[in-house]
Amino acid sequence: MGTRTTSQGTVLVSGASIAGAAVAFWLHRYGYAVTVVEKSAGVRNGGYPIDVRGIAVEVARRMGILPRLREAHIASRQLTFLHADGSTVASVHPQAVAGGVEGHDVEVPRGELTRVLYGAVRDEVEFVFDDSIDTLTDHEHGVDVTFRSGVRRGFDLVLGADGLHSRTRELVCGPERPFHRYLGYCFAIFTMPNTLGLSHEALIWNTPGRAAALYAVRDSAELHAFLTFAHPRPPYEALRDPVAQRELVAATFAHDGWEIPEMVAAMHRATDPFFDTVSQIRMPRWSSGRTAFLGDAAYAPSFLTGQGSSLALVGAYLLATSLATHRGDHTAAFAAYEREARAFVELNQAHVATGDAALFPTTAEALEKRNQKLRGLTTTPPRTGRPAHTALTLPDPADAGGPASPAHPATSH
Repeated sequence: MGTRTTSQGTVLVSGASIAGAAVAFWLHRYGYAVTVVEKSAGVRNGGYPIDVRGIAVEVARRMGILPRLREAHIASRQLTFLHADGSTVASVHPQAVAGGVEGHDVEVPRGELTRVLYGAVRDEVEFVFDDSIDTLTDHEHGVDVTFRSGVRRGFDLVLGADGLHSRTRELVCGPERPFHRYLGYCFAIFTMPNTLGLSHEALIWNTPGRAAALYAVRDSAELHAFLTFAHPRPPYEALRDPVAQRELVAATFAHDGWEIPEMVAAMHRATDPFFDTVSQIRMPRWSSGRTAFLGDAAYAPSFLTGQGSSLALVGAYLLATSLATHRGDHTAAFAAYEREARAFVELNQAHVATGDAALFPTTAEALEKRNQKLRGLTTTPPRTGRPAHTALTLPDPADAGGPASPAHPATSH
């Protein structure tokens, strides 16, 4: 690893995904020397489609990456909801369910967003791949870090942007469980061949307590497959055991019809399966000493809200701007970051309660109520988005001594 110095200080960011790359971008713009460490061998490609909505679109515009995201916009045309026997409940416009705004919000493959963010900062920031933080020692003048590789370095600040199961958070704040709010579901995601000929659309199948989705990104030969199910408690014993994960999913869906048997078989063959609980992270404070957290490491909202990527982009912007505004006083900066962001985060997290996912009802009665609501929707995109997507005013980077904000202010949609 190289060493960089700057008058503004040195910052280590753990995690090179959306939150990590975005905060590195803004910190560099404000004059900090930034190192990003990522345990994977490179920037992670692939992944399911994600949304950038509301005020997060303005953050992307200020970063100069919005044109790239609009080029990559998926433009899904419809969601078709299905009964357990495969018959149609309703076909609706995706934004009618997601709460987004056609022509304003963007939907892109997750890997495309991470590539765009990395491309915007890779020549300005030090990236260290295939490594991670092993130990942290916080002291009066900085943080001493030992990496898994054995390298030791010191930084003024450390930012944890390493996801729901953050190793940095565990080192600084202790075990995950006190911060982990399980929402009552588990899920598996993987890719499989598009044998159904789907295009720019998704099929969502439901029976009480179980759901499946097949998502076609444009005219791809592959589908993103989801299997989601209610489970009374987090299956901690399976979280680190891929074989146990597949067995749990297969047993849960063993007696279901439609395309479920083919999906389960494809899951067993998949080279990219991902399994986890549907959970949120709720921390009383997002910082400790010289370390702060952002993105899913601090406030994962769960994919049920559709706001994980947007909160990551907005949180990165607010954290970096607070550090620039309160230069030399990280305690004041971290406190300002929480004041700016917490209400917005909690408003978005509150969109889903335990066992209350709107798309995945757990009882026949709740499923029928959901289906009735779906039948009342149309294939016409909504004119306005959810207030929670825009319930925030962004500070201007120029006020923090950074580059001037683009000419057009943030607007609510």
